[in-house]
This record gives sequence, C-alpha cells and structure tokens, in this order.
Amino acid sequence: MSGRPEKHSLTLRGHRTSVSLEPEFWAAFRALAAQKGRGINALAAEIDAARGDRGLASAIRVQVLLELQREANDERA
Repeated sequence: MSGRPEKHSLTLRGHRTSVSLEPEFWAAFRALAAQKGRGINALAAEIDAARGDRGLASAIRVQVLLELQREANDERA
C-alpha cells in the first residue's frame, strides 16, 4: 500500500480529464461502477454533474465513502 495518488485519465461527456486518487480509492471506485453496471467514465460523469463546487477527485472519494457507509448500514438493518 503506497498511499500515493495515481493519476488516471477519464472521459466525461466527450472531454478528457485526469484524476488523482489513491490506489485503494481507484479499486473501490471501479468496484462501485461494476456494482452499478456502469463504466468508470459514466459513473465519474454522474458524480461530476452533481458535485457542485467540490473537486472531482474529492467528489469521487466522498461518493465511494457514502456508498460504503450505505452498504454497512444496510447490513446492520
């Protein structure tokens, strides 16, 4: 576990952008996209459209965290 962010390119609505996330967040983001039946570009575009003034990398991290918390709460219920 290096903990150093890794930069990857994404395509959002036809435009390329780079996002830096820690490897663990990339893995969780890919798993979330697969769970939702979407590619990471499509899921990133959804997050981008709803992020407000938050940076895209931060918005992805928060979305991953919220989904994991939701799953944990569902398991407890």
